[in-house]
Amino acid sequence: MKKKAEPLDHAALADPQHTEPATHTVLVRLREMIVTGQIAPGTRLRAEGLADELEVSRTPVRSALAVLSAEGLVMYSVNRGYTVRGVTIGDVLDSIEVRARLESLACRLCADHGLDEAVLDRLSRIVAQAREIVDRGDWSEQIEFDWYNLNWAFHRSIYHVGHNSVLRNAVRMTLIYPVFGDVVRVCPSVAMHVPQRARQVPKVTPEHIIKSQAEHEQLIEAMRKGDAESAEKIMFEHVIATKRRVHSLATVR
Repeated sequence: MKKKAEPLDHAALADPQHTEPATHTVLVRLREMIVTGQIAPGTRLRAEGLADELEVSRTPVRSALAVLSAEGLVMYSVNRGYTVRGVTIGDVLDSIEVRARLESLACRLCADHGLDEAVLDRLSRIVAQAREIVDRGDWSEQIEFDWYNLNWAFHRSIYHVGHNSVLRNAVRMTLIYPVFGDVVRVCPSVAMHVPQRARQVPKVTPEHIIKSQAEHEQLIEAMRKGDAESAEKIMFEHVIATKRRVHSLATVR
């Protein structure tokens, strides 16, 4: 009988960029609200109003806005303060391409340097939990969220254990679209160009999820063997597949 994967401590997988806990929480929430369209492009972001809405002080909000400005999700001007930048489908596709290059480099670095057993065990547990979800066969909006949450934990773990802060910060600059769901459904700038039938949540595990899950498992095996070339290639094809899928579904090119 297959051993059930042990639950992960997701707190331990939090972004180790050493931001204050309150700032990190606000940053994650604001980023999610922007990339999912809950805060529309062009919206002025006032620290006072956001602090009241998120029930925090103004300090973490101001810090989070500064980070989002550096990431390119918001713009700052002396006269208007912070405003949400509009993101096009072209921006999203470009960001996926850059992310594919960066994450494939991260995999090469990890395989070249070697991963200790603790890191490999953590990655394996993430992938095992995701495999349990895929093997159940059923699908829903909540199941999609659960799988993508593990998917992001897997990707984030790889480029964090590479101990390359320049690469890590560069990856963060590409995150101008939601990572906790299917980009063709939950990213407004993409969804508007995709037929409604392609944005419906299926009742069974989607083929692109099954393929993605298998690629995660191949990546772990390549890194376990120290096969840097294979790890780099697998990760590039893995990430760029999202761009190709959007291209295949979008009604504009």
